[in-house]
Amino acid sequence: MPGAPRRVAITGYGVVAPCGQGRQAFWNGLLSSPAATGRAVEIADWDPAPYFANPKEARRADRVEQFALAAASEAFDMAGRPPVDPGRFGTIFATGVGGLHTLEEQIQIRLEKGERRVSPFLVPMMMANAAGAAISMRYGLQGPNETIVTACAASTHAMGYAARLIAWGRCDAVATGGSEAAATPTGLAGFANMTALSTVGLSRPFDVDRDGFVMGEGSAVFIFEDWDTAVARGATIIAEVLGSASNADAHHITAPSPGGTGAIACMRLALDEAGLSPADIRQVNAHGTSTPLNDAAEAQAVNAVFGRGNVPVTSTKGVTGHALGAAGALEAAAVLGSFQHRLIPPTVGTSKVDPDLGVDLVLGAPRAWEPGPTISNNFGFGGHNGSIVLSPVD
Repeated sequence: MPGAPRRVAITGYGVVAPCGQGRQAFWNGLLSSPAATGRAVEIADWDPAPYFANPKEARRADRVEQFALAAASEAFDMAGRPPVDPGRFGTIFATGVGGLHTLEEQIQIRLEKGERRVSPFLVPMMMANAAGAAISMRYGLQGPNETIVTACAASTHAMGYAARLIAWGRCDAVATGGSEAAATPTGLAGFANMTALSTVGLSRPFDVDRDGFVMGEGSAVFIFEDWDTAVARGATIIAEVLGSASNADAHHITAPSPGGTGAIACMRLALDEAGLSPADIRQVNAHGTSTPLNDAAEAQAVNAVFGRGNVPVTSTKGVTGHALGAAGALEAAAVLGSFQHRLIPPTVGTSKVDPDLGVDLVLGAPRAWEPGPTISNNFGFGGHNGSIVLSPVD
């Protein structure tokens, strides 16, 4: 790569989540919504109609794609259209599962009515790359169009890759983020039977009594662009992507590596790419799923990198539930809201922090802070680790 890497600006973002549709509603929901309860927390009264030309077009898109297009609409409305060659405007998107609602529905139709009744739209609706492809086609983005599917680390990996494409000069702008809608009866049964879901139906990250997550859903989409391009066109720059990292535990298909060794290495790699020391980080937006093993490993990793109790930690999954492949995107949106409002949202649902974890968890009410570089972590089944460092703009 010739020369220094280019700076990466964030100029727009959009959000669809159970706690609020749209950026401001999402932020308000993080501060005021009750804890996520039950086996899943879903977007109530979802209406895809405003984001499609007609009802038929909406019916031919799975819920996961509908969420993505809704979030993309808000992101482009905020950012405007960066004046770059369409061939240098990429779409790097993420999901953990894809169109599971459509797949499960069509399997039931086949079993009850025979295979000739299976929809010819099954494949394009269920495929994992459908949401990213839909964004690319909707906005005429002809650059790299790729979908990252690395379980619950997918969105963070997608955003990191998107930023590097710009930093390395391969793209001038990228639409990125993730979407998920996997709370189907079979999907929930699978997670419940592997004891990943809370047995009492309560998301309580880092709590002494945590016993699993509550499934979430939603989407967040971001417009990343070359800093100089954004400045030249007079765009409002919301934040900067300073660095990111991806690595693997190479340990177990679902359990994190003991002591959080993979997460430790991942955060240190992200800090190195960002050119920062641990003391520069002002907030950790944790993966914080509310599972015993994940929260313990992440707390050990945070303490190893930043020192025990030295940096404020929050998990927004107490409100949003765990949106799997969209989790990192929703949490990056929470970080941007934290910059704007100068508040760190509380970890809802948690009443008694596990004393063995030793993290400075934000509880009860939002915490006022002076915004600064923030690291957001996501870790996925398969041993996938992802961290991204975002910074407010002076």
